[in-house]
This record gives sequence, structure tokens and C-alpha cells, in this order.
Amino acid sequence: MFVDRVQIEVQGGHGGKGCVSFRREKYVPRGGPDGANGGNGGNIIIRAEHGVNHLAALAHKKHWRGEHGIPGLGSDCHGKNADDATILVPLGTIVIDAPSGLLLKDLVNPGDAVIAARGGIGGKGNAHFKSAANRAPRDSAPPGEGEKRTLILELKVIADVGLVGKPNAGKSTLLSRLSRARPEIASYPFTTKHPNLGLVALDAERSFVMADLPGLIEGASSGVGLGHEFLRHIERAGILLHLVEPEPMDGTDPLENYRTIRHELATYAEELGKRPEILVISKGELPAAAEALQRFKTELGRDDILTVSAVTGAGLDRLLKRVTDELTKHRARHDPLPPRIPPHLKVHVGEGGEGRGMGEEGNV
Repeated sequence: MFVDRVQIEVQGGHGGKGCVSFRREKYVPRGGPDGANGGNGGNIIIRAEHGVNHLAALAHKKHWRGEHGIPGLGSDCHGKNADDATILVPLGTIVIDAPSGLLLKDLVNPGDAVIAARGGIGGKGNAHFKSAANRAPRDSAPPGEGEKRTLILELKVIADVGLVGKPNAGKSTLLSRLSRARPEIASYPFTTKHPNLGLVALDAERSFVMADLPGLIEGASSGVGLGHEFLRHIERAGILLHLVEPEPMDGTDPLENYRTIRHELATYAEELGKRPEILVISKGELPAAAEALQRFKTELGRDDILTVSAVTGAGLDRLLKRVTDELTKHRARHDPLPPRIPPHLKVHVGEGGEGRGMGEEGNV
């Protein structure tokens, strides 16, 4: 089961009680106070980790409690601090405070962590209050309670290229052809119900991550058809690969379908409307593809539109070169360092996706 949004309740452990005790030992008159402090409660920590692909584990455990600190004892025996409890989440998870909607942390890199709920401070024993003016204190300070919070965890797919388009535009087929990812492919719309990641290898040193995202429909930006659930995964994609079906099965107009998706992207987030885009006419083996290509060039005034066929392989090499060029420009503007491939993607060396070389299979 793929889960990309959960709400959990976390609470740090309570501190241990401080001890009120006096040293009572034969031949040691007026031994004095020796009640020690209690230990601190355990924190709840959320950390991004390799190999964690979704939030399904948290869907079945929504209440997390930290361990309590050990109470202090006499003879100056301090209570032990409780161990922290760590919640492991996928890379790309954002942590949001549910009541206020405040973003607490964006866990992008491996090892990124945030203390979601702090444990309480241990109580003070009477030895803590000993002074020259008060040599036999009978006071103690109560322990602190653990912090309690309600959090929302959302997963946003990290990918270099995001495949967008109407349902049944051929996104999954293209991903399976370019990589070793094997998403479900069928002739009906909404076959893809959750994002799929594939590693497209150009050669031994160059590769990029491509995300096959569920199809969008009109009204997605306002939540229609689980639009928000799908659109948030596009936010981290470096560039967009917009696939348009030349002869939609539902009889709709290809150009209007393209404009609808562009409108939904810009409405959901203005920055998405400005994201670098490669427009591709899919299913190039169909007779209607050539006509659609000419129409798009004429009405949009663009001569950079490509046509590909995932079935015959026509146009795939040209598409990969175009994607590589756009990614090079995008990375030069936003990241001078080489891109980081999400470590939870297992790279298989060998013949992949119809002879495309190395590939990757895996759902988020």
C-alpha cells in the first residue's frame, strides 16, 4: 500500500522524579542529603533514511510515546536518561504542525532530522538544593512533562523529470521503455494510482530520475480527482515532460487537454507554471500524431515540440538528448553540484528497458 500523507500524534517521555533522601550510615553523623535527580525523558525524532519508500508504516501506528526517565535514588544515584525514539521516513518528507499549519522541517537529504517532541527534564532531588544556608533540604522539584504535538507528514517525490499529462497519455509506457521501472499499464484511464520512479541511465556516468505521476484532470488544482494528492509530487521535479495524446480515447481535443493541464499547474502553484517544460506528442505510431504535431506548432507558435513512440522507439533518442540539455541548464541555474540520485533507488547494471542500458525498478 502506497501512503504519502499521514497525521500522527507524538509525545516525548516524562522526566524521572527527583529523590528526597538522607545519608544514614553508622559512624557518619549528619550525613546530609543524597537524593539524586531523575533522568530526562526521551525525545521523538523524525529522520529521513535510505530504503524507506513510503509512509505506510505510520498509517498503522499514529501514536508515538517516548520513554520516561528513570527516577533518582538515594546515595546520589542519578536516574538514567531515556533513549530517544526515532521515526524513519522517506527522503522528501515534510513535517507540518497540524494545528498551525507551520512547516517544521523539509527532510530532503539522508540523515536530515527534526526533534518532533522533546522529552521532559528530570526532577531535582534534595541534594540539588543543598547549600551553606540550607544543609538539610527536604525539597525536590517535579519532573517536566514530555512535549505533545500533532503532526502531518507529507511525502513529495524527489525527481529530476516529472511526467505529466491527462490520464492514458502514455506516461507509464514511456517510463517503462526508458528505464527498468515496471508500472502497471492498461488501456483504461487512471491505471497509475501512485507515483513510480525510474532511473534513466544515459551512460556509465550520467543518469537522471524520472517520475511517472498519476494523470491530472480539470479541476485538479482545487482537489478534484485527488488533484492535491497528485500535484504535490510535481513540486520537486526539476523539469516537466508534458505528454499529450494525439487521439484521446474520450474524444476530447488534444490542444484543449494540454491547455487544461497547464492551467491546473499554474493555478496550483504559480512557480509550476514557469517550470521548464518539454512538450511531447505521444503515441507517434498513430496516424493522428503528425496532424497533432503540426497543429500544436501552428497554434502555440512553437517549433520545439517532439513526437515519440514508446512502442516503436521512434524519437526516444532525440527526447533523451533534449531532456539532458534541459537538465544541464536547470542544474546550472539551481545546483552547481552533480544531482543526487535518491539512494533508495537500486541501480541495476545491465540491459534495461528495451536496450536503453542501466535501469531502475521501484515505486516510491
